[in-house]
Amino acid sequence: MASFALLTLCLIAFVARSSAYIPVVLWHGMGDSCCNPLSMGSIVNLLKKQLPGLYTVSLEIGNSVAEDTENGFFMNCNKQVDIVCTKLLADPKLAGGYNAIGFSQGGQFWRAVAQRCPNPPMVNLISVGGQHQGVYGFPRCPGDQVKMCDFVRKLLNFGAYNEYVQETLVQAQYWHDPLNEDLYRNTSIFIADINQERTFNATYKANFLRVKNFAMVKFLQDTMVQPRESEWFGFYKPGETNQTYDLKDSKLYQQDLLGLQEMDQQGRLHYLSSDSDHLKFTDQWFIDNIINQFLK
Repeated sequence: MASFALLTLCLIAFVARSSAYIPVVLWHGMGDSCCNPLSMGSIVNLLKKQLPGLYTVSLEIGNSVAEDTENGFFMNCNKQVDIVCTKLLADPKLAGGYNAIGFSQGGQFWRAVAQRCPNPPMVNLISVGGQHQGVYGFPRCPGDQVKMCDFVRKLLNFGAYNEYVQETLVQAQYWHDPLNEDLYRNTSIFIADINQERTFNATYKANFLRVKNFAMVKFLQDTMVQPRESEWFGFYKPGETNQTYDLKDSKLYQQDLLGLQEMDQQGRLHYLSSDSDHLKFTDQWFIDNIINQFLK
């Protein structure tokens, strides 16, 4: 009888511990998919091993893994954000809130969700190699998507701000040309909008400030993202392709157009780093820096 009572107490404690974990929703990067066992699948397994009973969702944009991968190149970013906002709202297990983890371009996509879709509430936003000031370069292709990446390069070379390319190509929608800042500001249909480049959207700022913590991971040896400073919200100085500036030197921070200065002063803005190439972190690094710090 005593052993049964002890077992019951252990089960109650396990359930209580499990239910204490806020659900986690993952958004993969370019060339990846929701369910790749070597990437997102591995992360889901690691999360569930470290946080027993955790409810996780790895976002699939489309009706198959193949569509999900293709849409990471060719579905308008704004449409993807709308789809995800609808998915989140339709999931009753997320009604109380969720932690968002975005890998590479998934990082800036999640930020758009935070700014545009406050319900259900995003608790922590973790951007793992996200390019929050965009990119100016496409040096290396992830995984085995070589042919698709070659086609992307051709479109970017044709003209990232061409109307057709802007509407069609995901990477053009966060292309930031420091040599043509006015063209970027007036033409970019995604990154310029969420970065308050054209007009100040007070709702974007108010919604983003609802996020408890915003963590940005920079890969110190990154050979894919140009410039890698974008992973910490920095970028090339206007008119330059070598010299960069930090977030705190930007108009976005100094005028606090998005709430980043306020978050920073409150200890809610976190700069993390991995001394590795793009997304080449170890399980232990992820446990120490992401799971233990933001998910427990």
